[in-house]
Amino acid sequence: MLTQPEDNHVVWLDGAFVPWREATMHISDHHFGAGVFEGVRAYASDSGANLFRLAEHTNRLFGSARILNMRIPEQFNRDCLNQAQVDVLKRNGFKNAYLRPFVYYAGFGGLAPSTRGLSVRVAVMALAWSDAGVFGKAQQEGRSLALRTSSFARPPANAVFVKAKANANYLNGILAIEEARSAGADDALLLDQAGFVTETSGANLFLVRGGTLYTPPLTSVLEGITRSTVIALAKEAGIAVLEQQLKREDAYLADEVFLTGTAVEVVPVREVDQRQIGKGSCGPITERLRAAYVSHVRARGAYRAEWLTPV
Repeated sequence: MLTQPEDNHVVWLDGAFVPWREATMHISDHHFGAGVFEGVRAYASDSGANLFRLAEHTNRLFGSARILNMRIPEQFNRDCLNQAQVDVLKRNGFKNAYLRPFVYYAGFGGLAPSTRGLSVRVAVMALAWSDAGVFGKAQQEGRSLALRTSSFARPPANAVFVKAKANANYLNGILAIEEARSAGADDALLLDQAGFVTETSGANLFLVRGGTLYTPPLTSVLEGITRSTVIALAKEAGIAVLEQQLKREDAYLADEVFLTGTAVEVVPVREVDQRQIGKGSCGPITERLRAAYVSHVRARGAYRAEWLTPV
């Protein structure tokens, strides 16, 4: 989880480094959720800190902005944003960290939900990461999670742009996870309008059955970078991967279920809707992929150097 920022921390804002307390927005700035963001992890290794798949995250940020027709100022191009993320880590002295580059509208827009006349601002925030909280402790202790199917459906593709990692899209996940936690679960499983499995409040979902890995297609889920990483690692390990529509009954019958995401990494699920999954603990394929993922982000063993950006 993230640790509380200190007064000496700095944030990159529109090309300049500013103290944490001075990186503020005016109360009249645009507040309809029309912004885009990324979540990027930095990991300590024997050779120093590295950002994991930085280029892919930055590319997705620019893709999300394009989908929303947000025009990022030309001087803040991909190279600039990549360097800004490296520099923010260096300035703050972080090794293990979570970075949030984001693009948002600023200025007084009146009462209408319109972005006309507003400026586009770009920022990068970095916070030290600690393995605590629900997902961090699950990773650290090898504990699995409980999911509860949400009464909130995932918005259809023609309602919002689900391929954009947009601020407003996460209201759906906030409502769903609060509902799930109120029922004693760790996270929510969201279905689409037709009743097919999509993802959780903020992570992609995988099932294992008969040695094959299954995951919902990208029609109604975010193109997760951890998701694509796990698929690549599975294929390298000779594990068959199928992207297809799944019903929640498929989760009930699975040998293993796990979640993937920048924050959660690879975390096993022990039950879905109070049905135990497999033996109720981390299964062998989940553990194999989790271990491979950890090796890559921590630059251990045979890892892909092209996935790491040294800090």
